[in-house]
Amino acid sequence: MFQVLLKLKWFFKQYWKRYTFAIIALIVASVIDLIPPKLVGMAIDEIQYNTLTQERLIELLLIYGAVIIASYSISYLWDYTLFSGAMIMEKTMRSRLMNHFLRMTPTFFGLNRTGDLMAKSTNDLKAISLTAGFGILTLVDSTVFMMLIIVVMGATISWKLTLAALLPLPLMALAMNKYGKVIHSRFTDAQTAFGGMNNDVLESVRGVRVLRAFVQESRDESHFQKMTNDVYHKNVRVAKVDALFEPTITVLVGLSYTIGLGYGAALVFQNLITIGEMVSFNVYLGMLIWPMFAVGELINVLQRGNASLDRVTETLEYKADVFDPKTPSFLDRPDKIVFDDVTFHYPETEVAGLKNLSLAINRGMTIGVVGRTGAGKTTLFRQLLREYPGLSGKLMINGRDINKLPLELTRSWVGYVPQDQILFSKTVRENIQFGKTDASDEEIYEVLKLAHFLNDIKNLPGGLDTKVGESGVTLSGGQKQRVSIARAFIMDPEILLLDDAMSAVDGSTEAAIIEHLKEERRGKTTLIAAHRLSAVTHADHIIVLNEGRIVEQGTHDQLVRKGGWYQEQYHHQQLDSDNGEVGR
Repeated sequence: MFQVLLKLKWFFKQYWKRYTFAIIALIVASVIDLIPPKLVGMAIDEIQYNTLTQERLIELLLIYGAVIIASYSISYLWDYTLFSGAMIMEKTMRSRLMNHFLRMTPTFFGLNRTGDLMAKSTNDLKAISLTAGFGILTLVDSTVFMMLIIVVMGATISWKLTLAALLPLPLMALAMNKYGKVIHSRFTDAQTAFGGMNNDVLESVRGVRVLRAFVQESRDESHFQKMTNDVYHKNVRVAKVDALFEPTITVLVGLSYTIGLGYGAALVFQNLITIGEMVSFNVYLGMLIWPMFAVGELINVLQRGNASLDRVTETLEYKADVFDPKTPSFLDRPDKIVFDDVTFHYPETEVAGLKNLSLAINRGMTIGVVGRTGAGKTTLFRQLLREYPGLSGKLMINGRDINKLPLELTRSWVGYVPQDQILFSKTVRENIQFGKTDASDEEIYEVLKLAHFLNDIKNLPGGLDTKVGESGVTLSGGQKQRVSIARAFIMDPEILLLDDAMSAVDGSTEAAIIEHLKEERRGKTTLIAAHRLSAVTHADHIIVLNEGRIVEQGTHDQLVRKGGWYQEQYHHQQLDSDNGEVGR
């Protein structure tokens, strides 16, 4: 049960001053809270023996008032210190998770569903935070405060009466232990189910247009209902065990009260204790109710926190499969890129994405990469992005193995426009500034001109300040592509990768972007993957991929004269273009 506290010792060690102060203040407040029942007992005895004077009453009332003020002040201090520490824990863990997510490669996100990662970043962190705050409170109250009450009851009133009233405690310990084990198992299941539901909701929201287009709203609603029912039932199973804590404790506390009243009355009749002591004892017994409840809450909170911490730790302990070399090399800029007999398999697949691929790219060259769907175009780009391990052969930059260079260095050279453009729920300006954080509006308008987006930006309601919505939902496919291209242009990268980045724009817009590309990218390396061959006809060198192999290569003119897939595809697309012109 206390394993979770040991697992969090790194945090408690880091903030030991805060937690030491909070625990000491909590104990001091507990000691002060033991004084009022004693004052009540003394007053009752003095009333019984007719020795209570006005001066004595005022004295007792002043002491009582001072105790209340001291208790309030110290309670504020420990409460603020302890629970702000819990907030620091949540903030620290959330930052660690986010930093971890940003370092992970696609393999990690393929193994972990987004919804489950969101659940770990929210519900699980809340449970861990509760452990670092409320868990410490219940730990102190269920141990130190309880022991203080018991010692005061025994030492100042009667050990016999105290021990008799505490006879139900072992039964409570057994019950709490059993409930705690069940809570851990069921809470883990509930959190896993919640993560699955999160993931399904995320997919439904992202794919809402497809759902409507295929009239699948009812089916998706039915599926969601099943998911929510599953989450509901698993949380109900947790609640059923949770609900056993309070009645169990209530029954056992009631049993303690019964013993205390019965045996205490007998001791009063035997003149072994006074009526005032009897009253004080019952007040202390009432004060024991919270520490006894705290035992149940402690086990509940620690088991939930332990289950959540295990889930979060499992994620944090996942090691990135692409990492920096121990002794990195450094280069000023990439002058020559060489793929030397490169073969690559995606993790957990036997089919090679690239097979014995060799290619030399000199600085300033524009390389066209074409081929059928699934031929390996994106896979080729991913080798330069270093998203996956497992490359065999050599990928060299200026004669040095790319794996010997720091990840941050190689990725800082690359500007990437993927097939599926990712825009953030920010303004057009902010999305473009991802490529250059300090970019001025003049620079942004310049790259928008290069991306053939100036007319579009004038028609948007807020211009550069137009919110694009989640994933750019308010923009068309072609507009999203051009904003993404502008974001890459403003970065002015050493290596620009355009992965079918103009598939959603018309031919004239594509031609304008290509013309700007040729002017602006002089002396810089550009790789363009495309299905529409008009996007690569200007390239210095074109390779045709098929099943991960280079089956044709050369300039556009050479490939057209040579015959083969490129010539056939080019003539076919030209014919389609001519037919389109005739149709218009």
